[in-house]
Amino acid sequence: MAGFKAFLMRGNVIDLAVAVVIGAAFTSIVNAVVKGVINPVVGAFGTQDLEQYTYCLQAPCTVDKAGQATHGIEIMWGTVLSSTLNFLITAAVVYFLMVLPMSRFLARRARLQAAKEQEPVETVVEDSELDVLKEIRDTLVSQRGPSDGTVVRQSR
Repeated sequence: MAGFKAFLMRGNVIDLAVAVVIGAAFTSIVNAVVKGVINPVVGAFGTQDLEQYTYCLQAPCTVDKAGQATHGIEIMWGTVLSSTLNFLITAAVVYFLMVLPMSRFLARRARLQAAKEQEPVETVVEDSELDVLKEIRDTLVSQRGPSDGTVVRQSR
């Protein structure tokens, strides 16, 4: 039971639920666009209801008042066309209003992150022991003063 509760409380489950609800609401908008805009445009060349486009595969095709075929085999390609238009409109809106802007945002963020990572960072270069010893020697020589060419040996 605790695992199920953890599953429900994760953020992606809530996001998925919101997406389903928004998707259902969006479907009604797409259907309204198809019935209110696309169907009348197609209707300029024929009927306004795409679902009435049919083909009779085996004649004679007769339809009763309820719209049910009583004789023959009727292929309802208008229904397929209407569903295809609904899908294409939905896909176009999702792509141009959601996917494309998000892709651009993520690409811009990646460019900024890459530029930030390429900024020169002051690195601490560790000198080798030999370099440190040479520097100490040079400092000692400079502190001793000018040399007249004589070497002074110190006793231990």
